[in-house]
Amino acid sequence: MSADFLEQSLASTRSVLANVTAAQMEGPTPCQSWTVRQLVNHVVGGTTFFATVAETGAPAGGEPTDHTGGDYLAEFDAGATRAVTAFRKPGTMERTMTLPFGELPGERFVWIAAIDTFTHGWDLARATGQPTDLAPGVAERLLAVAKMSLPDAMRGPDGQAPFGPAVVVADDAPAADRLAGFMGRTV
Repeated sequence: MSADFLEQSLASTRSVLANVTAAQMEGPTPCQSWTVRQLVNHVVGGTTFFATVAETGAPAGGEPTDHTGGDYLAEFDAGATRAVTAFRKPGTMERTMTLPFGELPGERFVWIAAIDTFTHGWDLARATGQPTDLAPGVAERLLAVAKMSLPDAMRGPDGQAPFGPAVVVADDAPAADRLAGFMGRTV
């Protein structure tokens, strides 16, 4: 079930997030337009975004929130639990969800949530000097799904498109590194 892969992606990213220090917050990341703080903010806020969309079918409005000011790990945990619970509710996978880039069934959006969460976990690991060989089985499955579903039209320069051009990574590299390369990260 795809909600299981979301849960595993969230767990992988949480293990990285738990080791990010305050001294690392202003450092650069593989997402060239984001610092570690901005990436942490995106990852933590993403859990609530995914949960809200899965619960209601659309994102909540409102002003952007800084999720790095308090206990961002507790906030991540709460949002992650909400997101997994919401995606596991009967009917969620079949419901149409309205997103900034179009409408999708829940069964497709859950994969986007899992890939986004996992890849940004890799970004944080890379940016903060942590191991990047994250959850090999999960990374392998997410890479397969990403290869089937990411159109070239969504690729372009950092800050101008959701994904960078695919970067060639050796076939024998860890699966998380191959996923990161496919998502446009330099490995």
